[in-house]
Amino acid sequence: MGSKIKVYVYSDDTISQAGMASQLRGQPDVQVLDESQIDDAVVAVIIVDAVDEGACRTIRAIQRNGCPKVVLVVGVLDDAGLMLAVEVGACGVLRRREATSERVCSAISAAAEGEGTLAPDLLGRLMTQFGRLQRDVLAPRGIGPVGLTGREVDVLRMLSEGSDTATIAETLCYSERTIKNVIHDVTIRLNLRNRSHAVAYAVKSGLI
Repeated sequence: MGSKIKVYVYSDDTISQAGMASQLRGQPDVQVLDESQIDDAVVAVIIVDAVDEGACRTIRAIQRNGCPKVVLVVGVLDDAGLMLAVEVGACGVLRRREATSERVCSAISAAAEGEGTLAPDLLGRLMTQFGRLQRDVLAPRGIGPVGLTGREVDVLRMLSEGSDTATIAETLCYSERTIKNVIHDVTIRLNLRNRSHAVAYAVKSGLI
């Protein structure tokens, strides 16, 4: 078994913070750190009532303190909050009512690997928002897709449809390693944070 993922849990509500930390301490793959150890954390789990400007300031402060990978647990999530969560660089977004310790741990593991976690309905809402941005704002200004090969577009399109790496590899007749390399190359070249951000970029650019 590999080493445990070091996690920092934060909430303005000390009861919520303590409750989440207690749940995660019972998980075998996670080590919960206290505030004095935040520099050592790989992933921060941040619990907020809603994703607003105040929450974004909190997220950015924790990122500046040495923990750029963030999983958000949100009480109420509207479309504007979902967009803000992506813009601020959240690797995962979970509704509080769905945030069991197992789901939070899964999101933590994905974030540690540089991947994102977003429920299918939230991804659909996000794509709708970016589609509207492309149609109403970017396209009238002549801003379109740039910088991606046909294979990269195909991979991003399948990611947006919820396909995993194995399914994409089988459908496009490549190895899983090749698909992982394509995703890695796209995120690095375009300075994207994770798979969810890459999908959002592709939607915003009008590729999918």
